[in-house]
Amino acid sequence: MRTITCRVQRYDGKSKRWIEEYKIPYEKGMTLLTVLTTIKEEYDQSFTYTSACRAAICGSCAVQINGQAFLACKTPLDDVLEALMTDTLFFEPLASFEVIRDLVVDWEPKFEKMKKIKPWLNPSSDGSREEGFIQSERDFHKINAASDCILCGVCSSSCSVLESSSDDSYLDPFILNKAFRFVMDSRTANPEEHLRAVLDNDLWKCVHCMECVTKCPKEIDLTSEIASLRSMTMEMGETKNLGARHAYAFYNDIKNKGRLNEATLPMKTEGVFTTMKKRVPLAMRMMAKGKINPLEIPKEVEGIEDVRKIYAYVQQGVQE
Repeated sequence: MRTITCRVQRYDGKSKRWIEEYKIPYEKGMTLLTVLTTIKEEYDQSFTYTSACRAAICGSCAVQINGQAFLACKTPLDDVLEALMTDTLFFEPLASFEVIRDLVVDWEPKFEKMKKIKPWLNPSSDGSREEGFIQSERDFHKINAASDCILCGVCSSSCSVLESSSDDSYLDPFILNKAFRFVMDSRTANPEEHLRAVLDNDLWKCVHCMECVTKCPKEIDLTSEIASLRSMTMEMGETKNLGARHAYAFYNDIKNKGRLNEATLPMKTEGVFTTMKKRVPLAMRMMAKGKINPLEIPKEVEGIEDVRKIYAYVQQGVQE
């Protein structure tokens, strides 16, 4: 009989941590939540995890398996075994969360963090309490996908920026999604307050690794939302920060030459003084390895006129 070896990260809620191993008989059609329930009901009643709806609505059953985050109730066991090419699964609590016990994580710090972006509708004066706010179908669809978020935490567990951050300043992807949802809501009185909140909390740190998008059980395009938030902050005049200057440096290099000038990119982003202070040692090592040539002036790529036509076409669409 085929068995699945489940190695589970245990924690007693105080100080003791250990790995517990369970061998579960394989059955076709099992989900990851079925595996967790089997361990709890048939092998070890002290084992602790969270679940509720079993229908990918509440978001409470998210866990990490072999370093990858999944929503347990929605994910077929067979898909995981095939993707990971192993019958040995290592269950852990979500990364980037404080652990309460076993696979149970503490959401309270995350909700406190979410308050920074004012995740509520501050209504405009266009509607009345009696009549409500009439929203067009087009305006509704602007927030429809973002509203699908079930706060499962899979995106946070998959975020490389949260994993590498030494402080708690960067906002989780689901928090940025919530900010996007209220910025885009046609009934919002002051979208700028949400935009300034995300800008003040390291909006530009996202590296577009797309892990949050590929792991999201609701298939929300979080990376595009973050890019839109960045564009909107620049549109309201926030163009002097490092992120905006870096974006403009990319934009202008590609428009002018069709390729990046990596030698001047740091100076355009951070300024000459900061670049000389922080980047020269790295630049010297890269020069020694032949990675960059500061004397080389990039030439225009073949077909640069077509590149500029694309810029003009996009700019025309933005103005319209």
